[in-house]
Amino acid sequence: MAFDVARVRGLFPALGDGWVHLDSPAGMQVPEQVATAVSTALRAPVSGPGGVFPASQRAGAIVDAARRAVADLVGCAAEGVVLGPNTAVLLARLAEALGNGWLVGDEVVLSRLDHQANTAPWLRVAQRAGAAVRWAEIDIETCELPAWQYETLVTPRTRALAVTAGSGSVGTRPDLRRIVAAGRAHGAFTVVDASSSAPFVPLDIHDTGADVIAVSGGAWGGPAVAALAFADPGVLDRLPATNLDPRAHGPARLELGPHAYPLLAGLVASVDYLADLDDDAAGSRRDRLRTSLGSAKSYQTGLLSRLVGELRALPHVGVIGDAMRRIPALSFTVAGQTAAETAAALAERGICVFADDTPSGVFSALGVGEVGGAVRIGLAHYTTGAEVDRLVAALSELKGAR
Repeated sequence: MAFDVARVRGLFPALGDGWVHLDSPAGMQVPEQVATAVSTALRAPVSGPGGVFPASQRAGAIVDAARRAVADLVGCAAEGVVLGPNTAVLLARLAEALGNGWLVGDEVVLSRLDHQANTAPWLRVAQRAGAAVRWAEIDIETCELPAWQYETLVTPRTRALAVTAGSGSVGTRPDLRRIVAAGRAHGAFTVVDASSSAPFVPLDIHDTGADVIAVSGGAWGGPAVAALAFADPGVLDRLPATNLDPRAHGPARLELGPHAYPLLAGLVASVDYLADLDDDAAGSRRDRLRTSLGSAKSYQTGLLSRLVGELRALPHVGVIGDAMRRIPALSFTVAGQTAAETAAALAERGICVFADDTPSGVFSALGVGEVGGAVRIGLAHYTTGAEVDRLVAALSELKGAR
């Protein structure tokens, strides 16, 4: 495997600003090939699909290419890929469709590790139907999501189980196979939010056993579009449609309004970017994705381990969680400072991070709001060891600035 971070950095014009971009939880910077694909599609004649003229056929070709790109990323059939503006919107549509027939006494299982985008839609649907919500809790010391608890959380009345593939806040990667298996053992519809993990971990929907995997292009430097990948495309024609066209079938049943065709062209280019992260990757795009993401995972695992070790060596910095399996995202606190104060101090030193005091999800379970919130960072494909050192040095300086 060959992951050349210097070559990868050369693909991102935005990195010329001189800042250390550890803000990838909000989305990576955009590679040149993605920006070029979007601008090219904007300049080309593109119309709505369904016509017999070239501009219409071009639109249809872009949509088909986007479905195939996501299918290669997730390991599903292109006929099972639903496209939309972001995962929050798509998961809300899915929850509405699935919850349409729920009754009082039905159940949905959620986790404290998940982002609000994968809990709020299910909570709304459950409240409307009178269904019960059962919560999988995290270990407050390690931020692990113990899989064994799902064996009792899931019952024959469980209609849906939603869980993250990787936390963008604390990095934890739960045991998806075991969790999903617990849901499927009772016939629950299983939904995995891979928005944060897709840029770093090879995905295989059939290997996890999930019914649906959600991904977001912006997470890996793509445009602001997302997708739901269904393991069984036939499920789509059995769900209530959200499309205004009564003739809609397949993935179009959960798609509302016209597509942003230039952004979908950029989505295709962004998946190609992922497939070519490793210089030695060969074969089909699916094969190259597995090789490239495996190489990126190895590189970032080493970088993350180094960062965590150096942060833990700073007595005034507290790293949140200590999960065994993780994506390259983490949160920490600085003694004597709120997260907002730390983020501002790091910005003065040219480092991009986020201050988070969100009263929901994992931070709510940990009570970090009571200590001024947490600083949230993420490593990207283009993060270097020198940038990690720059963050650690900046945090070392903050000890004397308190």
